[in-house]
Formats: sequence, C-alpha cells, structure tokens
Amino acid sequence: MILDLMIWSPIMVGLIMLFINEKHSSIVYWVSVISSLLIFGLSLYALSLFDDSGSAIQFELNTSWIERFNINYHLGVDGISFPLILLTTFITPIVLFTARTSNKTNLHQYLASFLILEGLMIGVFSALDAFLFYVFWEAMLIPMFIIIGVWGGKNRVYATIKFFLYTFLGSVFMLIAIIYLYISTGSYSIFDFYNLDLSRIEQVLIFLAFLFAFAVKIPMWPVHTWLPDAHVEAPTGGSVILAAILLKMGGYGLLRFSLPITPDASNELSQIMVVLSLIAIIYIGMVALSQTDMKKLIAYSSVAHMGFVTLGTFVVFLNHENISSDNMTLAISGSMIQMVSHGLISGALFLCIGVMYDRIHSREIDDYGGVALSMPKFAGLMVFFALANAALPGTSGFVGEVLVIFASLKVNFWIAFLSGSTLIIGAAYTLWMIKRVIFGQITNEKISDIDDLNVTEFIPLMILAVMVIAMGIYPEPLMKLMHDSLIGLSETVIKGAGL
Repeated sequence: MILDLMIWSPIMVGLIMLFINEKHSSIVYWVSVISSLLIFGLSLYALSLFDDSGSAIQFELNTSWIERFNINYHLGVDGISFPLILLTTFITPIVLFTARTSNKTNLHQYLASFLILEGLMIGVFSALDAFLFYVFWEAMLIPMFIIIGVWGGKNRVYATIKFFLYTFLGSVFMLIAIIYLYISTGSYSIFDFYNLDLSRIEQVLIFLAFLFAFAVKIPMWPVHTWLPDAHVEAPTGGSVILAAILLKMGGYGLLRFSLPITPDASNELSQIMVVLSLIAIIYIGMVALSQTDMKKLIAYSSVAHMGFVTLGTFVVFLNHENISSDNMTLAISGSMIQMVSHGLISGALFLCIGVMYDRIHSREIDDYGGVALSMPKFAGLMVFFALANAALPGTSGFVGEVLVIFASLKVNFWIAFLSGSTLIIGAAYTLWMIKRVIFGQITNEKISDIDDLNVTEFIPLMILAVMVIAMGIYPEPLMKLMHDSLIGLSETVIKGAGL
C-alpha cells in the first residue's frame, strides 16, 4: 500500500494541477513542493519500517491486472531498489523548490510534469512484473519529452526527438526480450524469469536485447550522444532529474534483469562490458576536457562517472578462477553508491550552472571569470561540488569509485590502474572549469553586478552539500541497507553462471 501511495499520489496531484489556472501559480508552486515533501516523508517512514537483515522483497503488493495474459500489478522493494527510490523522493522536492528561481511560462504545467515523472520513476524501481516495469519505463518518456520540448533551449526540438528516438528504440528490444521470457514461463514475474533454464544462445540474445535499452539510458559509449544535447537544451530542473535519477535506471536494469536472468551471458560478455566501461571512463573524460559549454562538460562527466557503474557490475566476472560473492558484492556496492553519489553531485552541479545561467544567460565558460568576487557563498559551494565530482576523499564521490577500483584490483591490476585514471582526468576537467569560471579577474561586466545566492537557491545546495559529506564520511547506513540484497544477487548470479 505504501508503494502504491508513493507512485500514484504525485501522479494524481500532477494531473489535477494541469487544469488549474495559471493565475494561481503561487498556490500551485507550494502545493507541488509540499506534495513532494510529503512523498519524501512517506519514503522515510518506509525506511523506518524496512528490514535490512535479509534480502526478501518488502512492502509487496500483488494483484491481478490483465488476467488473460497473467499480467499482475506487482510491486515491492529490496536493498537494490529502495536506495534509488529514496534518491528519487529526495531530489524531486529540491527540483520543485528551485523551479521559481527562473521565470517560466505555464509554471503549473512545468511543476505537474515533474510530479507525474516522480511517480513513474518510483514505479520503475518498484515494479516486479516485467510488463508493468516496461509500462512505467516507457511512460517516463512522456513528461521528460514535454519538459525538454516545451521549456528547453532554442534547439530543444532536435534534442527532444533525439532523446526520444534513442530511448524508445532501445526499449523495443527490451520488450521483445520480455515477451520471449513470458512465452517461456507463462508469467511476467521477474522472479519467474530468474528460474528459467536458458541455453547459451538464448541468454546472449536476451542479454543484448536488454543491453540496448539499459546502455542507452545509462548511457554507455557509443550510445551516449543523446545525453549532451538533452542536457544542454533541458531546463535546469530537467537536467537535474535526468542526471540524478533517469540515468540510474539503466544501471538498475542491469542488476534487476541482465545479471540474474542471463548470468552465463553476463559472464561471457563481461570483457566487452569492461572495455566499454573503460572507454567511457577514460575517453569520455578526455572529451569533457575540450568542452566550452559548462552543461556539456558535466554531461560528458556523467557518462564517465556512470562508466564506474557498469565496470563494477561486470569486472568481477573476469576473475573466473577465483570469483567470490564477497568481491562481487563489494564491486556492485561500489556501483550502487556511485549511482546515489552521482545523483547528488551531478544534480548539485546542474543547479549551480542554472544559478549562473539565470543571471548571465550564458553557459559558455569564456563568458565567466571572477564569479567568486561577486558571489562568494555560491563560489564556495560550487568549488565544493566540483571537488566532490573529482572524487575528493571525504565526499561521496570518492567512496563509490574507490570500492570499484578495489574490486577491480582483485581481478586485474591494469583494469584498476586504468579506471583509477579518472581521479586525474576528472580533477583535470572539473578544476579547469572552476579555475576559468570561479577564480581570476572579472572579464564580463555583467558579473560585477550579480547578486549572491538567495534563500531559494542556497537551501537546496546546502542540503545537497551536507548529504555529499555525510555519505563520504559515513557511508555505512547505505551499505547496510543494500548489503544483504546484494549478497543474495551475487550468490544467485554465481550459481546461475556455474562459477
């Protein structure tokens, strides 16, 4: 019941808000913020009830939906999905709270789109019926399509169509795989798929079908090209949700579908996945160095950081002779922490860029310089988030990457060495941007006259900063929340792959 409320409450509030007169935008604004805070409170209540001493599904709801095809409305969470639901309910109020800092037409529709999107995203992480998962997965495209297409930049139509085509076409292959698994089991239950005895060819084809959908969403190289365009053209709130939550759905899909359903294929194709991950970490990091647009730089940074998610998911398979559930759990824990951490840090950086854009109306690095002289509070926060993005010890950005590097080191020194290069490359492109934007002399007269952070901007950034430090210094609560579920997943995959 609690998951049902978390999914449908924001959707219903959002749908009602669509029909409210724009004259009441102030009321609508506070209704949206309070509604999202109530959903966040509901998720914290669920956290207080969550039993992290096992890997069993909790808050389960299973009722028949389309009886003829054995499709059920089946919801539930474990230690893999619940942290991502918490991230969703935490980031959404921040996005809505900052929505009024820049003037937008039809603000009520803008806010409604985010509330509807929040419910659908929680649905993706909660669905235990594959058909229901697919419905939520595809439905998310609609509000995000509208957010970018209506409130985006001058090239928003191109970016929106590219975003839609990439994600939709990838999902077609996932649907084919789900239908094939349904035919094989007579059920759409994800856990029934785990028990299938699939041949090697079947596993490889199903793995690739899922990979098309999840790789686009992560996004992995070379299907990442939609992301920079989408980020650049999206409004600030759209960029935050895109980076903080939507990208995590690809990583979640690999853990929920690819590994346990096709363990043999995951093992066989792990070398390819590791190579693609390292390309994302190193090559895309180098691409970020050459960017002149701040949003594009952080977008490419997201591709590089998400490379750690896929690396941690597959690197342990390379050690065929000495694979263990402990090392797999360590690696996937790193991937999960990296997803949550990246959601906080990248979301904060996009908010910072939005703050500057609202004042100067430019994202070009060359149009800035000396921002610290006019906006000292803002400069301090942006430098902090930049250091976190560069994996500074004591921040959440350090924890996930180091866990994946440690797990990689147990497998192969050179993989750990190459992945560790992100600590240098990430520092290079992030600090190079900070040097040119925040420090130095004022080169643009507009910067001399801009105001520092107002309350609406300062509070969300401070909350994010506290969370980044808290996770960096004491990640134990998050690791404990995930641990038993990840052990269960690791044992299932190792047993399924016969390792």
